[in-house]
Amino acid sequence: MVQSVMNAAILGASGYTGADMVRLALGHPRLRIAALGADSKAGRSIAETFPHLAFADLPVLQKPDEIDWSKIDVAFGCLPHGASEEVLSKLPEHVRVIDLSADFRLKDTATYAQWYGRKHASPHLLYGAVYGLTEWARELLPGARLVACPGCYPTATLLALKPLLAAGVVIPYDLIIDAKSGVSGAGRSLKEQNLFCEVGEGAHAYGVAAHRHAPEIEQELGGVAGQPVLVNFTPHLLPMNRGELVTCYAKLAPGRTAADARAALLARYEEEPFVHVAPEGLSPATRHVRGSNHCLINVYADRIPGRVIVIAAIDNLVKGSAGQALQNLNVTEGWDETLGLMQAPMFP
Repeated sequence: MVQSVMNAAILGASGYTGADMVRLALGHPRLRIAALGADSKAGRSIAETFPHLAFADLPVLQKPDEIDWSKIDVAFGCLPHGASEEVLSKLPEHVRVIDLSADFRLKDTATYAQWYGRKHASPHLLYGAVYGLTEWARELLPGARLVACPGCYPTATLLALKPLLAAGVVIPYDLIIDAKSGVSGAGRSLKEQNLFCEVGEGAHAYGVAAHRHAPEIEQELGGVAGQPVLVNFTPHLLPMNRGELVTCYAKLAPGRTAADARAALLARYEEEPFVHVAPEGLSPATRHVRGSNHCLINVYADRIPGRVIVIAAIDNLVKGSAGQALQNLNVTEGWDETLGLMQAPMFP
């Protein structure tokens, strides 16, 4: 029998991802927020931390080891990388884990150590985790105990490129990904480079040739291509709170056209509730998806013969994080996949 209501714990509830996780969970008819985890803000009410959530009757923030886990059915891990693994690996077996950090995304422990600067302490969990790009993981998600939600950049990039590689429309090398995100993607902790004067009225690249989402993208594209994939990935920070836009440049396979690429995207996503191929000529924009769990994609013939440009827009805190986490939970539980996620984008 399907349980009518699940008790949820949201860890890292004092961060931006945690706040959106709370916001979305409040609108989910089968979730009850039973615990909110935080470290530095433990003991505070949610109203003190996020006044926009003061209307809700929610538990006080507490340290994860103070939570009564015997009463929790599902934990959403909105903790920083490293901290997430440490906390989630100690949870009782009956607790389903939907992790939003990078700690369980990479399947190779050596790759994880190389990019995150630490040895993975829970490889037994790493190997069993389901990589939760929902639209491509439905067969693996039902009943999964641990789901590793993709990063925001990989979410938009993979939704744009996987159908083209799967259909053999583009070749699996010479892939260029130009990505841009709002400042919320960098988290809520105090960092000089994220101060208003540092990010306002300007834009800059970061993690150039060394961003941690690159091996995650390569892992998943390699899986569908059937061979190792190396991408040129460069992220940029834009002076906006939320939103993400990726522009991907790919080389067409011999004899294939931009029309074939569009057909592959339409065929793959025509029945999807949250991924949409835009009308021809409409360029996806972050304002088209803001506050929603939707992804908008379009494809163009490049002026360079034999190449295509694929553009995807998501809200980094929703489809790129908390919304996708709820979508994954819905599938693991056998619920309607859209439950609690049908908010229309906010515009203007």
